[in-house]
Amino acid sequence: MSVTREERDTLGPVRVPADALWGAQTQRALENFPISGQRFGRDFLAALGQVKRACAQSNLELGLLAPELAAAILQACDEVIAGTLDAHFPVDVFQTGSGTSTNMNANEVIANRAIQLLGGVVGSKTPVHPNDHVNLSQSSNDVIPTTIHVAATLALREALLPALMGLHAALLEKADAFEAIVKTGRTHLQDATPIRLGQEFGGYAAQVEGCLARLRVALQTLRPVALGGTAVGTGVNCPAGFAARAIAHLNAALDTDFCEAPNHMAANASQDALVEVSGQLKTLAVSLARIADDIRWLASGPRAGLGELRLPEVQPGSSIMPGKVNPVMAEALLMVTAQVIGFDSALTLGGLHSRFELNTMLPLMAHNLLQGITWLAHAVCAFTERCVTGLEADAERCYALVERNLALATALTPLIGYDAAASLAQEAYRSGRTIKEVAVERGVADPETLERLLDPLRLTANV
Repeated sequence: MSVTREERDTLGPVRVPADALWGAQTQRALENFPISGQRFGRDFLAALGQVKRACAQSNLELGLLAPELAAAILQACDEVIAGTLDAHFPVDVFQTGSGTSTNMNANEVIANRAIQLLGGVVGSKTPVHPNDHVNLSQSSNDVIPTTIHVAATLALREALLPALMGLHAALLEKADAFEAIVKTGRTHLQDATPIRLGQEFGGYAAQVEGCLARLRVALQTLRPVALGGTAVGTGVNCPAGFAARAIAHLNAALDTDFCEAPNHMAANASQDALVEVSGQLKTLAVSLARIADDIRWLASGPRAGLGELRLPEVQPGSSIMPGKVNPVMAEALLMVTAQVIGFDSALTLGGLHSRFELNTMLPLMAHNLLQGITWLAHAVCAFTERCVTGLEADAERCYALVERNLALATALTPLIGYDAAASLAQEAYRSGRTIKEVAVERGVADPETLERLLDPLRLTANV
């Protein structure tokens, strides 16, 4: 039987594991919410430690926290930030909608660790109290929204944006390498007029560039934070200047530019910024899905498919078919994009649960947003490194397909008209010949003119 200690909260006594740094309120949450087994991740806990640290610094400067207590609290916060206390954050993501359980988890862990550092007894709430000292000038209702903004900002800046910049660079490199390769364009999954493979990859790069721009704009919506609003946005029990000082400490520590929300009622109650960022993640997911799906189609085959691209051989593709290579990196990215779109749906519903002065789906919104950012960053890096950078073009295959492209008849419409060109294409299809062969047979133009008009490369530029 495990050894426990007795702690008390406003509801009475609670048995807590003797070696746990959490306290009574965390223990109740642990018992109340045995739901998913999913805890808040490293990004969120590090951000929560940063917010608690900045608040302690502000309280110290305002003379509200004794220096010896502040020093111990700051050291405990540093350990939360570093991840050495992660085992003491057991609360399930699916919990009280304000995230109060997680805020109190942090308050209790930081308080008990500070008590240890000061030579006291864990669980005694002396000389450091989780509410009176660690949570001083704060409320779950402004700490948790602020933490989400901080965690999302750092995850975007340090993980997803660099991953996308790497993908963008790799796509531009392929666009340059494939610039001279002419191939068949496709619309409605049917043959269309020729394009250059480099143009196709340039289009993919432009999509990623657009997503980067949108995410950078969305980052700005995370700048205003709720800190200072406390319970209902009125700032009750929050001294003047507290939030500004705490936010300044956050910015100094993280090289960020957070600012106090101009209206704390809105900052506490609505989470529109999170919905907006999630919407941009969904847009990114849709773009990435298009690119990954195109690449796996272009590499389909290698003999019975399109076969215009050759995939890097990263692993065997079948347990029964020897020599098979599958587009596994594209498939992994596609699964992540599908999940991110699902995350956005749940997060959007979470945004709808802003009632009066508080949103009550904050843990769900935090979890979905941060998981989406992190998984996209990891999947993009893997796709870039293990697929895009190793892609090769089959120039001969591209040329063979474009030579038989019936849409080349489009080049003859200025000369013979739409109906005649359509008749020529239909005859080429029925007879299995090329557009050029049928055009020569019908005497549409002299061979030199036909050679010029039906040059696939000429058709890839607006000349």
